[in-house]
Amino acid sequence: MNRLLPIAICAVLAGCTPPPPNAAKDAPDASGAAVLVQRVNNEAYARAREAAAAQWIAATYINADSQFLAAKANERDLAYQADLLNEMRRFQGIELDANTKRSFGLMLSGRTVLPPTDSKDQAELTELSARLEAAYGAGKACDDPANPATCRDLLQLSNVLATSRDPAALKKAWLDWHDTASASRSDYQRFAELMNKGAQAYGFKDTGDLWRSGYDMPAADFAAETERLWSEVEPLYKQLHCYVRNRLNGHYGDAEVPKTGPIPGHVLGNMWQQDWSNVYPLVEPFAGIDSLDVTAGLEKQGYDAVKLTRQAESFYTSLGMPALPELFWERSMLTKPADRDVQCHASAWDMDMKGDVRIKMCIVPDEENLRTIYHELGHIYYYLAYHGQPPLYQTGANDGFHEAIGDTVVLSLTPGYLAQIGLVDAASESNEAIINAQMKLALEKVAFLPFGKLIDQWRWGVFDASIAPSSYNSAWWDLKKKYQGVVPPVARDESAFDPAAKYHVPANTPYTRYFLAHILQFQFQRAMCQQMKHQGPLHTCSIFGNKEVGGKLWKLLGAGASQPWQVTLKEFTGSERMQADAVLEYFQPLNQWLIEQNQGQSCGW
Repeated sequence: MNRLLPIAICAVLAGCTPPPPNAAKDAPDASGAAVLVQRVNNEAYARAREAAAAQWIAATYINADSQFLAAKANERDLAYQADLLNEMRRFQGIELDANTKRSFGLMLSGRTVLPPTDSKDQAELTELSARLEAAYGAGKACDDPANPATCRDLLQLSNVLATSRDPAALKKAWLDWHDTASASRSDYQRFAELMNKGAQAYGFKDTGDLWRSGYDMPAADFAAETERLWSEVEPLYKQLHCYVRNRLNGHYGDAEVPKTGPIPGHVLGNMWQQDWSNVYPLVEPFAGIDSLDVTAGLEKQGYDAVKLTRQAESFYTSLGMPALPELFWERSMLTKPADRDVQCHASAWDMDMKGDVRIKMCIVPDEENLRTIYHELGHIYYYLAYHGQPPLYQTGANDGFHEAIGDTVVLSLTPGYLAQIGLVDAASESNEAIINAQMKLALEKVAFLPFGKLIDQWRWGVFDASIAPSSYNSAWWDLKKKYQGVVPPVARDESAFDPAAKYHVPANTPYTRYFLAHILQFQFQRAMCQQMKHQGPLHTCSIFGNKEVGGKLWKLLGAGASQPWQVTLKEFTGSERMQADAVLEYFQPLNQWLIEQNQGQSCGW
């Protein structure tokens, strides 16, 4: 399937008018377009290095100066992009070769933000971007603002949600963090307005239309595709929701968790209810049977941030992939510094498109961080694999691919693998142990699916004005209830701005990629396990140590965005369509068990 976006530029950029020719730029032709693409690729290395350095400092040294430098770097980048996109308009209606056509498409639709035409708007947009990210990174809840000892940051508040079983403490921690986001409301409203001005200047209806156009298919078709995928996995999610609600009701009582309807958000062990792993002790199907206490294993073996990262690296090298570059170990931020504010949200960085790759993360040696570092190294190895491609192709086949690679590796952290590396005791193969292991993973993977979808559902509504500024918060909770079956622990009015309590909103990172990744990872896993002729259920398969599969995976990574994602997907899995049935196949034992357990319950909300 070779369904590229239309690249007769003014057909895409509805209503645009090419600038008048001059003596140096008369009669643009296909060769001139190819020269432009080559120039952009040549300039990309230096531009990427400067921009990444500014952003890295802004994330790892949060202060007024670093935010100023980041904003200025973004401002220069937007001005560069504005000039570039304006130059692209000259080639409207010209027949382009396949490489130039795809490169033009990526320059246009592969962007999160298109610059407004006015330089003042560009400057304001970058200032708002830096301010929103800084506010999130520096967010703290203080019982007494005059006494720093009473202040708690996101890590501390999240730890309360993860470990406490005191409803009052859970509710306070949840409210404290969400209230830190309220001040960002007006900044975000203006930020969205300016992003729309940029998108509309280049022919898109709004920023959501821009984001949906970057998937080698019409934007409307992509929105329908996400609905199709969700409809296929929704029944499994509802069975999980029903079971977890019943168990939490049994623990907390009707006053805290009702027997029917949505679940209050503060009792699910995670600030955004996107991962329910922390309530596993309360919902464990078979108590004491292969509890898989990975955190205890990490503590027993004296893991720290570096040892944990080395362990993750060893998985990738077991597949035949290279060891991480020395610069990775010299320049990554793996632990939280004691002397300054930083953004602890885990992220992988490609600093120069040549090999300076890094992780930014505040690692503590527990199971959640173990899975996170395996995931983040998936990005790092994607970067390393496609560094041989021209810069415009140095990205994932689509953004869901980039997120899915590390998650696919996490699926191979089976009880058998964890036992092999000494983090848990020898794994039992009893039915009870299987259900326990599947439950633990479903609390992470299946619980995430509706959350992965709803964030961009909300932003698409903000961008197309179907969600007005006066209903930002109510619309957010309407979607949380619709998709997740979750409500806030107390009523939240429009004085709050709860979407900004999630990093990806103030950081302006599209989120549908994570939803797609949670579909693709199971499809990738099934394909690899078929390639290695795995015998047994899909959930028992680990690709650890299989260099043949690793070679095929490396080839997928190395293709980058050089061809439509449908082609890359078909080459690797045999299908050009994303397939949610692999999720259902993986969790088949648990799904059947949940249906039996939920008999007689009033499921849904």
